[in-house]
Amino acid sequence: MTIGVPKEIKTGETRVSMTPSLCRRCVSLGARVLVQKSAGVTAGYTDAEYRAAGATLVGDAAKVWRAADLILKVKEPLPPEYPLMREEQTIFTYLHLAAGRELAKVLLKKRILGIAYETVEGGDGQFPLLKPMSQIAGRLSIQIGAYFLQSQHGGSGVLLGGIPGTMPGHVVVVGAGNSGAHAVQMAVGMGARVTVLDLDSRKLEALDSEYRGRVVTLMSNPANIEHAVADADLLIGAVLIPAARAPIVVSRRMVAQMRSGSVIVDIAIDQGGCIETVRPTSHEKPVYQDSGVIHYAVPNMPALVGRTSTMGLTQVTEPYVALLVQKGVDRVLAEYPHFARGVNTQGGEIVYGAVAKALGRL
Repeated sequence: MTIGVPKEIKTGETRVSMTPSLCRRCVSLGARVLVQKSAGVTAGYTDAEYRAAGATLVGDAAKVWRAADLILKVKEPLPPEYPLMREEQTIFTYLHLAAGRELAKVLLKKRILGIAYETVEGGDGQFPLLKPMSQIAGRLSIQIGAYFLQSQHGGSGVLLGGIPGTMPGHVVVVGAGNSGAHAVQMAVGMGARVTVLDLDSRKLEALDSEYRGRVVTLMSNPANIEHAVADADLLIGAVLIPAARAPIVVSRRMVAQMRSGSVIVDIAIDQGGCIETVRPTSHEKPVYQDSGVIHYAVPNMPALVGRTSTMGLTQVTEPYVALLVQKGVDRVLAEYPHFARGVNTQGGEIVYGAVAKALGRL
């Protein structure tokens, strides 16, 4: 098997899909590994380290794509990469196809076997390859929100932790999954007032028990969301339905009721976003204002901490990549049904139900 590791081209992306240690393991198992030059530099890995691990360094992305049986990436392929894909190639990366209609069309046309990190399941029904990036995004969302709340960035000038004699800032987290729970943890650690909403009472009970009443937990319904959002200094959108487009749970009218200079960070933007006024931004231009509220919606937020994110991602992808090298793609998909749940496109068809439903007829 030949594995290709192209350099990520999404704006501001700093992660890489393979560390030198993972490269060394793949080579020891018999794989040929092609790494585009400087692919790991922004995550702190040099070309010399990859060469020492047994990789072949390639200067041109097109050569990586042309020679590889398996393309290993972090983010979904972008339009400049579409012509580089080979017919019936295997691509293993975050795909987020529910919000990627044009990419889905290309994958189907080229009969790409598209395996999405975000839909690979563990034996417990959870999503192990989504988890570390969700955790990082959740923690970063509070850090980013606190930054843009500062007066010099156009924010309301609220310090989330406050000081004695003043009210701390109010953080509202909509969604108590991995990213939401880690946003709550970070916000509590900074001393903010925290409200979290979710449809799952078990998640709310777990957070209530963990923080012993330090966090206000509310069932997610329009009335509770509207009341909480209106009083939020920082609103975190953390609603996830695996592989499906995120539902809009915060309306434009609710956003208009927020105080001027408040901040919204929508972690669900990879899946379309869960706040009506949100549109994707980039690391170059991360924010805009709507109704006087600062909006942050960068799809590759974990790239802000490329080294940590790369280590977090590759330590969970490594067992699957090793299996693919040892047994081959077809055998792994046949023998490991939880991993096979990661397949989104195959043989010119969308084979993952939630993605098919989100995209409708292509």
